[in-house]
Amino acid sequence: MEAYDVIIIGTGAGGGTLARYLAPSGKRILLLERGDYLPREIANWDTAEVFIDNRYISPDTWYDRAGKAFQPQVHYYVGGATKLYGAALYRLRREDFGALQHHDGLSPAWPITYEEMEPWYTMAEQLYEVHGNRGEDPTEPPASAPYPYPALRHEPRIQQLSDDLAAAGFHPFHAPCGVRLNEADINNSICIRCARCDGFPCPLHAKSDAETLAVRPALTAPNVTMLTHAHVVRLETNPEGTAVTQVIVDHEGHEERYSAAIVAVAAGAANTAKLLLMSATDRHPRGLANGSDQVGRNYMYHLSQAVLALSREPNDTVFQKTLGLNDFYFRGPGFDYPMGNIQMIGKSAPDMYRGEKPLATKLAPSWALADVARHAVDFWLSTEDLPMPGNRVTVARDGNIILDYTPSNPTAAKQLYHQLKSMLKTMRLHQDHLIHRFAYMKSDIPIAGVAHQAGTCRMGTDPATSVLDANCKTHELDNLYVVDTSCFPSIGAVNPALTAMANALRVGDHLMHRLGATFPAAATTAPGAAR
Repeated sequence: MEAYDVIIIGTGAGGGTLARYLAPSGKRILLLERGDYLPREIANWDTAEVFIDNRYISPDTWYDRAGKAFQPQVHYYVGGATKLYGAALYRLRREDFGALQHHDGLSPAWPITYEEMEPWYTMAEQLYEVHGNRGEDPTEPPASAPYPYPALRHEPRIQQLSDDLAAAGFHPFHAPCGVRLNEADINNSICIRCARCDGFPCPLHAKSDAETLAVRPALTAPNVTMLTHAHVVRLETNPEGTAVTQVIVDHEGHEERYSAAIVAVAAGAANTAKLLLMSATDRHPRGLANGSDQVGRNYMYHLSQAVLALSREPNDTVFQKTLGLNDFYFRGPGFDYPMGNIQMIGKSAPDMYRGEKPLATKLAPSWALADVARHAVDFWLSTEDLPMPGNRVTVARDGNIILDYTPSNPTAAKQLYHQLKSMLKTMRLHQDHLIHRFAYMKSDIPIAGVAHQAGTCRMGTDPATSVLDANCKTHELDNLYVVDTSCFPSIGAVNPALTAMANALRVGDHLMHRLGATFPAAATTAPGAAR
């Protein structure tokens, strides 16, 4: 059995970022990834392959609360969910780290403050090459540095939308975006600003994902090793149940065992909870770190709505994800509770509609869907999902995940939808560009859409109501950490990826001190090395 200083389970926003931070330490690090590298192929940019044939979605079977099987939209690749994410890299608002009263319940406080996370947000933005512009969003929390790259320019239709919103008294802003685009020298830019970013893999490695900017650089260090097709099935402990002593891996169909001074789990909120539950022992009969019965509970994944509006004039935007609006993040007209975030999403394509609504579009002629797509302006509405103990992950007898979930904050989600609908005329000054002002197609993200999953192993100060302490170490085991979005006590209303990245850097710094490690003087490009 090989021994390491650190074993990291999962290579996404949490695990991959942690590996990148720890790599210059010289400590022996093993990355375990259940999938493989996502193949670079023409199909990466094929809308039908991605949205109809689900080419890159895992064949997992999960069950809902009624026992009905479904295929979750999870992706097991090096880089995790970031391989297909939209690279919208927002900070949580400062207020999100405190208790916030919502119409339908309370969003609890974190055991750390925004000020404690802020330096790591700054480092994460630098590591993941985020484009943005400070000072445009009135809800934006204070930052210790500007964005490392300038905001992406709006294309003409989105610039018009931004101008119209600003003229009406709103505060549109350039959305923070993680793409490797150099608009000042587009001929030498890695990113070509294409229409195949949001929801697609990028064969150019032009997206700021965890494989490209964290795992691959980490693997250049001789002390870092990665195994792919390495599915961790169980953690074993010492007789006292105080530390993990062995990590049991199904590696290409063969059982292998590894040990480490530190074990960090970053398998995604559902699979991290599953692993702890499946690792029950006599000392931990309900699952590892689960004396509080909190493992798997408080599952969150945002109440999200993909909405498109239609105008008479075509929307020729190619890269649409450049604008956001947070005017209703904390309250809105006639509604004194948080509503959420509005942002643009990737430009519509006909095959996306067939993938999302196969029955509704089955008889629609291709020319009709193409016309819809050509005239579409596409929005993403995100409302905070409140943690509820009954929204939880458990494990079925066949070993598959059961996801018991009920929407926790539906009133705010409805308010945000109606707020956007009420603004349609405001968004266009020339009503001759509209068909009956706007016509709508609306799609709710179903339970299978688990891209923003969080909360199943939340951090806190009280072991009776949380799984992890403020450093993301389990209360009950001395060497077991969780560094993905499982640790979130609340999820806010913006995309969680940057917070997962920043938190992994923060935990990485804690582990550096615990391991007695230091960055070598030559490692000037390492995250944190210049601090």
